[in-house]
Amino acid sequence: MKKIVIVFLLVLTTKGYSQFAKSMFSKDPIINLENWQKQRVYFGYYLGFNSFDFKFDYKDVVQKDIQVKKTTGFNVGVVADLRLQEYINLRFEPGLYYTKRDLYFPGVGNLEKDYLREVNSTYIHFPLLLKFSSLRTGNIRPYLLGGMSTTLNLSSNSSSIDDNFEGKFRVKQWTAAYELGFGIDFFTEYFIFSPSIRGMFGITDELIRDNVTPEHPVSPYTDNIDSMKSRAILINFTFH
Repeated sequence: MKKIVIVFLLVLTTKGYSQFAKSMFSKDPIINLENWQKQRVYFGYYLGFNSFDFKFDYKDVVQKDIQVKKTTGFNVGVVADLRLQEYINLRFEPGLYYTKRDLYFPGVGNLEKDYLREVNSTYIHFPLLLKFSSLRTGNIRPYLLGGMSTTLNLSSNSSSIDDNFEGKFRVKQWTAAYELGFGIDFFTEYFIFSPSIRGMFGITDELIRDNVTPEHPVSPYTDNIDSMKSRAILINFTFH
C-alpha cells in the first residue's frame, strides 16, 4: 500500500501532472469531453482498495469484545452507467473484492489455534447505486453515491459440517448491505478519472453458529453473538 502511494505521489510531480493540473484548475480551462456525460449509457472500470471489519452485536453483555484485526484488500471491477437525467445516474459496479480479517476470541483457550480464527474472503460484489452529481465547474464535477449491494462470498464454507471446535469459522454465502459515499469526476483530454470513497454497512447476519452436540452443548465462539455484519471502507479509482 505504501509503495503504491509513493509511486502515485511521484507521478503527480511529473510534467504530465503539471499539464493535467493546468487544465483542471486554471481560471479558463479548456473544457474536456464536454458531451461525454450526456450519453445515455457509458462504461468504465475501476481499481481500488478496501478495509473490511465485522460489527458484532451480543445477546448478553460481555467484558471484552471479539477483536478484529483488519488488513488492506483490493478491488477490481467494471462500471455501467445509465443517465436518468442531468444530475442523476444509475450505476451498476460489479467487481471482485479480496480481503482478510483475523478474529481474536478473548478467554477462549491459551493457544493460538483456540482463540484465533482467520477469515479470508473473496467476494463478487454487486452494487446498484444512484449517483447525484453537482454542477460541473470547468473539468471538475463532485458527486454523492448511495444504494444497495449484495455480495457472493466465494470463500464461504457454509456447506462444511466442521465448526469452530475443528478450527473452522463459518460464514454465509450471500449477504446484503447499503452503501454511501462521495467522489469527484476529473475530465481529462481523453478520459474521466473518478476517485471515490464510500462506506459499506451490512444489513444481514452472516454468521453460521456452531453445531450443538452432547460433547459441545455450548459454544464460546458463537452462542453469545446475536448478529455479525460486515462493514467496510472502499476506495476506488474509476476510469471512463
